[in-house]
Amino acid sequence: FVEGEEESGSPSLGALLAAHRDKLTADVIVIADSDNWSVDVPALTVSLRGLADCVVEVATLDHGLHSGLWGGVVPDALSVLVRLLASLHDDDGNVAVAGLHEGTAAAVDYPDERVRAESGLLDGVREIGSGSVPQRLWAKPAITVIGIDTTSIAASSNTLIPRARAKISMRVAPGGDAKAHLAALTRHLEQHAPWGAQVTVTPGDVGQPYAIDVSGPVYDAARAAFRQGWGTDPVEMGMGGSIPFIAEFAAAYPAATILVTGVEDPATQAHSVNESLHLGVLERAAISEALLLGSLV
Repeated sequence: FVEGEEESGSPSLGALLAAHRDKLTADVIVIADSDNWSVDVPALTVSLRGLADCVVEVATLDHGLHSGLWGGVVPDALSVLVRLLASLHDDDGNVAVAGLHEGTAAAVDYPDERVRAESGLLDGVREIGSGSVPQRLWAKPAITVIGIDTTSIAASSNTLIPRARAKISMRVAPGGDAKAHLAALTRHLEQHAPWGAQVTVTPGDVGQPYAIDVSGPVYDAARAAFRQGWGTDPVEMGMGGSIPFIAEFAAAYPAATILVTGVEDPATQAHSVNESLHLGVLERAAISEALLLGSLV
């Protein structure tokens, strides 16, 4: 079936699985929402990071103040927020929140040139974090600021801003607990606000990470189908993104084999401008899935 809530945390899926558990029971669950190694090489996804997000609001004043009369004495909320957000990473770009889990990534080669080409990293901009690229992408936590609410440049005046807030998205390495990681992030934000600013953290969505056992007859059949459909063996790779409903399927059907693949490739640019699908990849993925289903009947 088609699940249309994945990008918003799949809030209805648990109730749906509970209500229709028997009708949806299966020996094999194929989830086609992941990536391929390239347009010519397929992949089987062996791990996915989890997700947790929150909104942090900082407040320093009960109303705005003239920046000439009070600037240099009274802190503005936006400066506080900037310093607080900066505390989430060390100088090398590693996540600086205490108590987060780090796993072990699949052993594949991911050269820096490929990172720069696929991500669109601008000339002179360096990568962040330490460790191999797969380790940073698939097996370490990541924190990103994905939105800020404050006075716009067009509406700005010489005023100390009393309140500002940001939305923070955190990826959780396989083996970690997304709820515990969100609690650790909340503690960090509450403890690192400069100048005694008031901090309010509102928790958001949580999705657990997942590590997949890719051994057994179903995966042997999948490798054979991919080899026939693509003309080459699949790469076993992790994914830095999250598909929270995989954990829900695993909990609902613990005896089922879960196989995660997809029709995307590195040039798909998911969540970006000109998001696209390579028709050759789509064709090979469809053929491979048909071959797999045929071999399982």
